[in-house]
Amino acid sequence: MDRKIIAALQQDGRMTNQALADAVGLSPSPCLRRVRALEEAGLITGYAATLDRERAGLPITAFVRVKLTGHTSDVVSKFERAVLAMDEVLQCHLTSGSEDYLLEVVADSQQGYADFLRERLNHVPGVSAIETSFSLSAVKRTGALPMGR
Repeated sequence: MDRKIIAALQQDGRMTNQALADAVGLSPSPCLRRVRALEEAGLITGYAATLDRERAGLPITAFVRVKLTGHTSDVVSKFERAVLAMDEVLQCHLTSGSEDYLLEVVADSQQGYADFLRERLNHVPGVSAIETSFSLSAVKRTGALPMGR
């Protein structure tokens, strides 16, 4: 039942408790208790609006591979703190392979991305190499985790 609730909320986080209860086949009170339990357990961590990037003025999506000069705790923590402060970076993943991090970055234009690179990312201590690939179009974009049916 919890999986059904989570799947429904991932599709529409604004649905009323009554609509959610109807969708998963519960009465409203037990449904609300389950949702609250999922929130208290930390499985549901929040609710957010999903924006259209182009209409929001951020049509450029770049995937940026970053290699660091070393892997000392000082280099890593400085890099991670710097990235956390960059609003343009939507996601940052520590990765295996030849690069250390993979970033998803949005920008208002190619020039906006170039400015971000030149003025912000290139100045982070410990960065030794940066390689960028631009998204030509998003074939699939979801934040919903597969919860089964």
